[in-house]
Amino acid sequence: MNARSIKGRAGTPGVAAAALSIAAALGLWACYPGRPSFSPPPPQITSIEGYASLRLTRSETTAKSRFSFLFLVPDVGRIEVSDPLGRTISLLVLQKEEAFFVLPRKRLYWRSSREAVLSKLLGFTLSPAEMTEILSGKLEKMTAWDLEKDDRGRVVGGRRDEIVFKVRRFFDGSRLPQILSLSGPGEQGLLKILRLNFNQPLKEGVFELAFLEDPKYSAATWDEIEQWLKSDR
Repeated sequence: MNARSIKGRAGTPGVAAAALSIAAALGLWACYPGRPSFSPPPPQITSIEGYASLRLTRSETTAKSRFSFLFLVPDVGRIEVSDPLGRTISLLVLQKEEAFFVLPRKRLYWRSSREAVLSKLLGFTLSPAEMTEILSGKLEKMTAWDLEKDDRGRVVGGRRDEIVFKVRRFFDGSRLPQILSLSGPGEQGLLKILRLNFNQPLKEGVFELAFLEDPKYSAATWDEIEQWLKSDR
């Protein structure tokens, strides 16, 4: 996710409608037991994994989703929505320059630039590096942003062009954000981190793009992906 302004892009009705359609279509189920939990970040962070919920609102229409996430610092990520039986509903793989949005049940994937994919799915973009800086509590590294700090020296908000975030709650006794609000022109989101761990052993092949070699899978355009999502609502 690139650090470009979202003006004239995230504020368009088509993008926002697509983002809400996706959130509604893919976020119908998620199982997460227990209270929000976290592990203290080590001095050197190589990976971040966890579970979160997102509420996205535009023009008084709200959609909710829950998902697992895994990031390899600084710029590779995997975000997955699963059903109650653990079957993947959708998968987003972020690489240095491009991204893949995959619908395993339809055997379809959309391949495009990282910014294009994230703009369609969210309506605004954050780079994987920015995501990991937020999740690890190292928000002061976000030098492209105008940052706001509290009387304890913690970053509690920031603005870059027309994207604004606010830390609503930290994990107890830490500098790790647990609840954040995000907004762009005409759009608002509330992100809740439900589980957060660092430097966990990685599952073998977790970032492999096996679907590219699978003859059962087909490449699709964004319009085709969006139609499938709407039909599943």
